[in-house]
Amino acid sequence: QVQLVESGGGMVQPGESLRLSCAGSGFTLDHVTIGWFRQAPGKEREGVSCIKRGEETIYYPDSVKGRFTISRDNAKNTMYLQMNSLKPEDTADYYCAVNFGTFPRSVSPEYVCNEHNYDYWGRGTQVTVSS
Repeated sequence: QVQLVESGGGMVQPGESLRLSCAGSGFTLDHVTIGWFRQAPGKEREGVSCIKRGEETIYYPDSVKGRFTISRDNAKNTMYLQMNSLKPEDTADYYCAVNFGTFPRSVSPEYVCNEHNYDYWGRGTQVTVSS
């Protein structure tokens, strides 16, 4: 049974950092495409970072580029999202997700990070950035 469990959320002040973790079970992390997504109140869910299986190309939207870093520890079957220089607009519920399929070689990193491409999701962890 595939399970994803996020942790590491919380309330921080602007400019501070958080590291989110997502522990996976029931599958092997380095055999899937992984992604982090977020959903702010009243907004649609958006991808904030994704890594396509078998490649190292990483997608970041402009809103988080240079501040967020996705990584994974295959030995621990865990992926991470390091978030630095947090802003109030980063406030959202953050979710990890995985895709078990294969993307064509020609697809864009942005396409890989579309939420509709993901098969399994964690329940989310809340991040609040406020002074």
